[in-house]
Amino acid sequence: MTDQITLEIIQNSLQSAADEMFAAMRKTAMSSIIYEVLDMGTGITDGRGRLASSGAGIPAFVGVLDKSVQFILDKHGNADKDGDDDKHSNGAIEPGDVFITNDPWHGGVTHLNDLVLAMPVFVDDKLVAWTANIAHNSDVGGMAPGSLSGEATEIFQEGLRLPAVKLIRAGELDQSVMDIITCNSRMPDFLLGDVWAAIASVRIGAKRIEELAGKYSTETFQHAIDSFMEFGARTARTELKKLPKGTFELSEPQDDGRTYNVSITISDTEFIVDLRDNPDQDPACTNTSRDGTVVCAQMVFKSLTDPESPANEGSFAPLKVLTTEGSVFHAQEPAAIGFYFETEVRVYDLIWRCLAPHVPERLPAGHFSSICGTFVGGIHPDTGRQYTIIEPQIGGWGAWDGRDGNPCIFSGFHGETYNTPAEISEARNGLFVDKMALNTAPGGEGEYNGGRGLVLEYRIRTEKGFLTAGFTRSVVKPWSLENGEEGSGNIVEVVRANGETEEYSFVSGLDVTTDDVIRVTTSCGAGYGDPKKRAAEAVAIDVKNGFISADRAATIYGR
Repeated sequence: MTDQITLEIIQNSLQSAADEMFAAMRKTAMSSIIYEVLDMGTGITDGRGRLASSGAGIPAFVGVLDKSVQFILDKHGNADKDGDDDKHSNGAIEPGDVFITNDPWHGGVTHLNDLVLAMPVFVDDKLVAWTANIAHNSDVGGMAPGSLSGEATEIFQEGLRLPAVKLIRAGELDQSVMDIITCNSRMPDFLLGDVWAAIASVRIGAKRIEELAGKYSTETFQHAIDSFMEFGARTARTELKKLPKGTFELSEPQDDGRTYNVSITISDTEFIVDLRDNPDQDPACTNTSRDGTVVCAQMVFKSLTDPESPANEGSFAPLKVLTTEGSVFHAQEPAAIGFYFETEVRVYDLIWRCLAPHVPERLPAGHFSSICGTFVGGIHPDTGRQYTIIEPQIGGWGAWDGRDGNPCIFSGFHGETYNTPAEISEARNGLFVDKMALNTAPGGEGEYNGGRGLVLEYRIRTEKGFLTAGFTRSVVKPWSLENGEEGSGNIVEVVRANGETEEYSFVSGLDVTTDDVIRVTTSCGAGYGDPKKRAAEAVAIDVKNGFISADRAATIYGR
């Protein structure tokens, strides 16, 4: 039997390899959505496509990778599903191959902008692992610049579909496939650079795994992976026993008038998320795949059980997710799916809100809970080239028992990512960033206040530009706990050069022109506890910092 120290070295080496993959992609990518925002994720699976080590990046992206690899294995025919034969016997999967997919019904899970690249790793003629990454790419074709349109009614309108095909065959680029990908993009140079960055990422990960398995033997390598998965499962089951038991239900109205429903049953052995009673899939573009819905449940489950350690297949052993095919949470092909992220963040927040009153030590009050995807584009006034900003936004988090919420960070769904610096937006995208400030609008007051949202203003420099945006939590605001105040809501405004103002939450392909200002306002997080119990010193600081007026403080806090 392999000693525990060796197993731990191998597991930590896997984590290091996944992190190195992330660094390689970040340092070589062309698009600021990747190298600044870090809208990407990396991970390593075993030879059967089971998540072995989660890398850095967006949790919702890392959770995609094992599902993508499993689809590739199923499609290309030599999967080692039973552990009996993991040699590349039929030649479908060979050393040096790199596969690419972006289609939610062909292993892509999310939407067409998110390209997944996966590389098999062979040691001693055995398929021992896969390295994989995913990132949002600026334009993959379709009916609208940026490949996202609220007017899309089927996936064919949203861009080029890549159904888990080989991009590199036995180490050699398939130039025809690369030509098809870049020819369909309005920004081919950026897309080409980003794809090569992803290729470099999976290759460096594969090299590290080859070295690791070669050093310790493939048998010891596989034993280490199995051991850590068993540890993940034991940890999840141990922590599951500490959660409140029973069935918890929630129905929540949405901004568009629909109602979403969830029922969660927790026992000592299972954590069942039942989402079967939900609306039919949307005729427009706010659907999500079943795999995407599962990722949302996995993120909340991991937060409740073992939030500190890397995720692997075992981490989710007690979790079951129930959906209805043809519903908004389990859309059928060829549904449009471009704005999937606003539906997935609603799933994530629905589960969170359902359980927050029962697990207050882990789950705070509601946060701004939207990706607030903002897409601004046109012809760069200095270079004459197409530009498209893809900017998820930061906002306020909800308060906890004992502390205020965090200001201006990304939604829990979006993870450890960053906003684009104003200097990068101005230099790369041909517009001005006139303002980046905390949102001081009323909302989120409590004994402990929700964190502040963001006010961000882009000023257009080109004559013919466009705005596409998709915000939720605009009508139905972030939810409070223990009689706190709800958050303020997410909104995007267009202030025309003549001073007229238009307000939107969802808008697609809106014409904007020189000196129009696009103002993004993200919500403050919700409050926790009765505002009149807030400490006098804290109220004084709120007033001093301009977070609340003296008159409103007197009304809300009674001070």
